[in-house]
Amino acid sequence: MNQQQERARHFASLHRKGDPLKLYNAWDAGSAKAIAGAGAKAIGTSSWAVAAAHGYEDGEAIPLGLVEQVVGRIARSVAVPVTVDVEGGYSADPQTCAGNVARFVEHGITGINFEDRVVGGSGLYGIDAQCERIAAIRDMASARGIDLFINARTDLFFDPALRPADGLDEAKQRAAAYANAGAAGFFVPGLVDLAVIAELAEAIELPLNVMILPGMADNRALAEAGVARISYGPGPYLRAMEATREAAQVALAA
Repeated sequence: MNQQQERARHFASLHRKGDPLKLYNAWDAGSAKAIAGAGAKAIGTSSWAVAAAHGYEDGEAIPLGLVEQVVGRIARSVAVPVTVDVEGGYSADPQTCAGNVARFVEHGITGINFEDRVVGGSGLYGIDAQCERIAAIRDMASARGIDLFINARTDLFFDPALRPADGLDEAKQRAAAYANAGAAGFFVPGLVDLAVIAELAEAIELPLNVMILPGMADNRALAEAGVARISYGPGPYLRAMEATREAAQVALAA
C-alpha cells in the first residue's frame, strides 16, 4: 500500500460520530502549515478562501490550474492528509469532472468536497445527474488504487426559503443515493438547526459534516448530535484578514 492510500484510509478513519474531525480550513501553504502546527489531524481547503486569497470570487472563478498549484504546495508542505474543496468539479460532465479531480489526486490528496449546486447556473443537480458525477470520480480514484474520501456536499440548506425540517426528506434521499454512487461523507453547509442535524446524522449511513456558521451549536453539542466532521469554511481566512487589517492600521498610524 502506498503512502497516499495509507493516508486516505487514515483520513476516513478520523470521521467518527461523537468524536468529529475538526477542519480549520486553509487557503495556501502558509496557512496549512500553521494549522498543522497547531495540531490539526488533517488539512481541508475552503474554495471561498482560496479564491479570495488570490483575488477571485467563489464559484469556480479562480482558474483550475491556479487551484492545482495552490493545492500542490499545500500537499507538499504538511505531513497530514489533505482534502480539497473542488466546488462542482469545474464541469457538468461526469468524465470531465473526474479528469479535473484526477489532477489533484496526482498531488497526493486524500479527499475532496464535491457539491451538487449548479455552478454558474441555478438550483441543484438532479439526484441521478449528481450520482453519475460522483460515480465517475469514484471510478477514477479506484483505478488509481486510492480510496478517495468523496465528501458529497448538498447546498439544499442554503435555500433561504426552506425551513430546515422541510429539507430533511430530500437530504436523506440525496445522502442515500450519493452513498450508493460512491460518496464517503455527506456535507450540509447552511444547516444550523441542532435538532435537524441530529435527526439527519441518525438517519443516514454516511458520516455527517457541518460547517460552522452564526447560530451554530458548539462543538460538544454537535458531537453529541452525531456529527462526524466539523468544518470552519471561510471563517479562518476572514479572521486572519481582519487581524492583518487591524495590525496594519496600528502600524500605519504609529
